[in-house]
Amino acid sequence: MDFVVLKEYLPLFAKAMILTLKIGWMGIAFAILIGLFSAMIKHLGVPFLRYVVSVYIELFRNTPLLVQLFFLYFGLPKIGIDIDAEFCGVLGLALLGGAYMAEAFRSGFEAIEPIQMESALSLGMNHFQAMGHVILPQAVSISTPAFVANIIFLLKETSVFSAISLMDLMFTAKDLIGSYYKTTESLALLVIFYLVILLPVSIVGSIVERRVRYASFGD
Repeated sequence: MDFVVLKEYLPLFAKAMILTLKIGWMGIAFAILIGLFSAMIKHLGVPFLRYVVSVYIELFRNTPLLVQLFFLYFGLPKIGIDIDAEFCGVLGLALLGGAYMAEAFRSGFEAIEPIQMESALSLGMNHFQAMGHVILPQAVSISTPAFVANIIFLLKETSVFSAISLMDLMFTAKDLIGSYYKTTESLALLVIFYLVILLPVSIVGSIVERRVRYASFGD
């Protein structure tokens, strides 16, 4: 292990980590919105749209992110739709994550007894108020473990972005290994930087899970 090389490569990996976090968290933010919207459509049984959402979820949950990125980055230009690599990364992660988040939210919705919606409506709430103040908070609480697991999963999936020439952590490690043959040092920094990204998420996620488990929503 050459510590001089580690010190030399450190700024390159730090820059790559910033890009990885930028694309990762943007993709996750959109994935949460897509997932919540999709889960509500399925839970409410919206005609036609629930079938569209079901097809979307099955399609993206059962195909690898790498294949989806290739389709977006190399396939769409064939029909005149050009997107840059960063936008492709965010879009691919959002669509994949949205499918997983939708199932996480759906499990939360289905765990809530229907009588709670009926009780909220009988108290004078409309459907939107009942969803916002009674159903959704409980669904989020129930879904938190799956929600945190999906965030960690999506952050790890950013490692395939190197396939579309994004200078993320994996691309940087592969580039340095190919150019200077410093395999041990490059892989060591790769592991360290992924731990820097994922370990705090795992710790914070565990704390949040314990807190919401006993949360008194709806007070």
